[in-house]
Amino acid sequence: MSKPDRVCVGAIAGAFGVRGEVRLKSFCTEPEDIAAYGPLFTEDGAGSYTVKLTRPVTGGLGARLSGVATKEAADALRGVTLWVDRARLPSLPDDEFYHTDLIGLEVRDTGGAVIGQVRAVQNFGAGDILEIYAPGRKTTLLLPFTRAVVPTVDLTAGRIIADPPEEVE
Repeated sequence: MSKPDRVCVGAIAGAFGVRGEVRLKSFCTEPEDIAAYGPLFTEDGAGSYTVKLTRPVTGGLGARLSGVATKEAADALRGVTLWVDRARLPSLPDDEFYHTDLIGLEVRDTGGAVIGQVRAVQNFGAGDILEIYAPGRKTTLLLPFTRAVVPTVDLTAGRIIADPPEEVE
C-alpha cells in the first residue's frame, strides 16, 4: 500500500542497453523534472533510487538509477512505479491538481445529486479525463476534466461538482 504522503511520478519500463540503464516513463508535466525531486521510492517504500537522466529514448527517458548496474537488474525493475515525497513537489496554482488528489473524490452534479466517485484520471492525448465509478452503470463514466464540465474541485470537502453533457448522464 502506498503512503499517503507520496505521489507517483513515474514508472520503469525496462532495461535500455546492456549496462544497467533503464527506460523511464515520467508522469511529470515536464518529463525531465522526475530527476530533480531527490530520491524516488518504490511504492512499498522498500527501494530508493537517485535518478540521473542520460538521454531521451523512444517512449520515455534513458536513466541511470543508483544501485542498478546490469541489464538483468534493470529488467527486474520493469513495471516498478516510482514515488516522491509530496513535500518535494512544487505547489500548484489553484486551478491545477495532482491526479492522486482527485482519485477517490465524490462527484456530484450541479443539483447536488451524487454521480459517483473518481476512480482514475486518464489522458489519451486530448486532455485529462475523469473516470468515474457510478453505481448502477455497467461501465465507468468518462468526463472531460475541463472547467466547463467540472466547474468545482473542493479538495477540503472531498468532492467535485460536475455538469456532465446530457448524452453521458
